[in-house]
Amino acid sequence: MRILILLTFLTLFIVPCIGDVIYSPASIFSDGVDGWILLNLRFPRVLMGLIVGCTLSVSGVVMQNVFRNPLAEPYILGVSTGAGLGAMIGFVLGIDFRLIPILTFCTSILTVFTVYKLAGSLNVESLLLCGIAVNIFLYALEWLILIKTNAHMILGWLVGYLGDVLWRDVEVAVFALIPTTLTYAYSKQMNAILLGEESAFYLGVDVGKVLKILIVLSTLATSITVSFVGIVGFVGLMIPHIARRIYGDDNRLLIPASALIGSVFLTWMDAIARILKVPVGIITMLCGGPFFIYVFKRPNSR
Repeated sequence: MRILILLTFLTLFIVPCIGDVIYSPASIFSDGVDGWILLNLRFPRVLMGLIVGCTLSVSGVVMQNVFRNPLAEPYILGVSTGAGLGAMIGFVLGIDFRLIPILTFCTSILTVFTVYKLAGSLNVESLLLCGIAVNIFLYALEWLILIKTNAHMILGWLVGYLGDVLWRDVEVAVFALIPTTLTYAYSKQMNAILLGEESAFYLGVDVGKVLKILIVLSTLATSITVSFVGIVGFVGLMIPHIARRIYGDDNRLLIPASALIGSVFLTWMDAIARILKVPVGIITMLCGGPFFIYVFKRPNSR
């Protein structure tokens, strides 16, 4: 874990210097243009990458525990498309950027509630199928709004884009770390649920209540990140698996490990995206597609 913490700090100070123009870390103390670019453009982007990577990775751990499915990820219940729809409406209507996370959380919760009502229970298979159906419907609705309003400036945002992040965005997005951190308080309960709902019940865990709380925390954290950077795919799927291979299934270690690995991973992927001048979501999808197939084909992936 100490190595991961060290890597995170190194990432924070190295990645801002990388891009189409390479800067020296010492430039941050410069009063010239180089210092201004590092401090006001690149550092906020890197901090946002750390926040989003941490949030999506921990949410991925939560969803894989909730559904006891290795292919589950933060967007599985329509959180991303629900939040995306809310953010898109906010952008089109010109709503204050500080209010957009509230709007995205409301639309995300409404989406999750709709999925739950359609499924009729917390049955895993029903929730997954209804989540897929709602995702498809909302995604089509987003594109309808995009075409009808000619809001092409947010096209890159739909696949995950950190390029327009400013300090004001980071100051609000950091609140996503609150529900992300609260998730750790339920690590022991998640360990018990992994043994099966009946075993968890005998260990004193109110399974239904815990699952609902975890879904709300994950939805809140994910919706905040989506409101600022869009839908960054596959981070919440890949990182929990990588962390699990190193640290095992104990959520007391898995959650902080996933948070750190996810932060480092997404920030470096965004450095590559910055050099290639493409949205970071494209890079994560290029990594995530083959990884998804690997997890799907690998027996006993949990």
